[in-house]
Amino acid sequence: MARSRVPDVIAAVDLGSNSFHMVVARYSHGQIVVLDRLRESVRLGAGLDEQGRLRREPAQSALQCLERFGQRLRDMRAESVRVVGTNALRKARRKGAFLDRARAALGHPIEVISGMEEARLIYLGVACTMPSDPGRRLVVDIGGGSTEIIIGDGLHAERLESLHMGCVDSSERFFPDGEITEKRMKRARLAARLELEPVRAAFRACGWDHAVGSSGTIRSVGEVLRARNGGAEPVVTRAAVESLVDHAIEAGSLSRLRLSGLDDDRLPVFAGGLAILAEILNVLKIDTMRVADGALREGLLYDLVGRLTDEDARVLSVRAMQARYHVDLAQAQRVEASALDFLRQTRAAWGLEDLFAEQVLSWAARLHEVGLDVSHSGYQKHGAYLLEHADMPGFPQEEQKILARIVGAHRRKMLLQTLDDVNPLWRMRTQYLIVLLRLAVLLHRGRSQVALPTIKLRAKERALEAAFPGGWLDANPLTAADLENEIEYLKACDFRLKIA
Repeated sequence: MARSRVPDVIAAVDLGSNSFHMVVARYSHGQIVVLDRLRESVRLGAGLDEQGRLRREPAQSALQCLERFGQRLRDMRAESVRVVGTNALRKARRKGAFLDRARAALGHPIEVISGMEEARLIYLGVACTMPSDPGRRLVVDIGGGSTEIIIGDGLHAERLESLHMGCVDSSERFFPDGEITEKRMKRARLAARLELEPVRAAFRACGWDHAVGSSGTIRSVGEVLRARNGGAEPVVTRAAVESLVDHAIEAGSLSRLRLSGLDDDRLPVFAGGLAILAEILNVLKIDTMRVADGALREGLLYDLVGRLTDEDARVLSVRAMQARYHVDLAQAQRVEASALDFLRQTRAAWGLEDLFAEQVLSWAARLHEVGLDVSHSGYQKHGAYLLEHADMPGFPQEEQKILARIVGAHRRKMLLQTLDDVNPLWRMRTQYLIVLLRLAVLLHRGRSQVALPTIKLRAKERALEAAFPGGWLDANPLTAADLENEIEYLKACDFRLKIA
């Protein structure tokens, strides 16, 4: 696939559980220079009701924020912008209508990413914006609804975890009325300790040379410590954080808590975040922690540049899956070449001009046989399950789901109900991509190294005509029989395949 030139101006938007952030930057000579930053405290995580549905008022506040962000991004091309939703949108139920309105307000698609993908992007953002000190780096990011902990070396994350605790959730649960008592703080810290316990041994065994904190809570603590130390570069220590915990308990409530350097919009979630930070330092035995400038937003920018050059994390994930599940690379390459040729012939008629259509068809072809490592019987179903549930760095949940659905439907019965939870914009496109992959796989069933003849396709809505050279199908009766079966499989899905 041809690579795009990196646009001069790129942007990243982080729809967090506590705040929405936008960073606009210029990419020049291999460097990212920030031009503009916007941040609004939306507290989307606190807007979820007991059933996990987004309440009307927080949803409206979020949409108004996105309209303001959208004005800044209005003239930017789609490939120049990445927008991701994190824990609040991961947890939200029946979020389709909200995401549709959010996309319209922002003017760009929104990717809801997994906790592990969030951790990877956070580490990338920290690593790319800090000096490359030798040794392994521990990165901690306490967000509104989740906490990411990562160990890496250089630009590469080695161990990642996303824990179900954040400053919004902790504050809502233990300090709902703003009162801070020793008992409440102990309960908040215990809850954090219980979340950390399953990962404590593995992280400590892995080891690191220096610790770094990023984003909201840790950056806010850093600013408070900077103010306390007369403006000196902040270093978060266990002793300093315990002192802040004592200070908060002595104040007795958020309304009476006076801390220079703490922003007013951070105050409502400060106690919960502080409890989590104190336990992370204790459980992992971190004595000192530097505060990073970069975080998820910067990671998104650098990942976006990677997608447009030669470092797309999704491509690396596909290669890793091929190796892990012993894919026949030569066969995958044959199927991929035919599938992409078919795409070129049908792209205009079927509205598949979007770059992602070519990318996901290519990846599906490369991975269509991963399920064989589980069992030959129904291997397409095994492959779909693996691709949907595996940790695949670089893939947002929606993209990973589409990839899995294409692989899961590439042979035998094509069950369209599996596409019901795919983004409506991509539901029909995914069906068309499935048809193209099915045809490519069918024609390479013999795994022959002999090239296929020129096959001409003509596409119409829910219809495809495939023209073969005269006499070729007579010379290949097994393929002719397979095509007759395919006609029936597709007819059951209200799709017409004609062979000429």
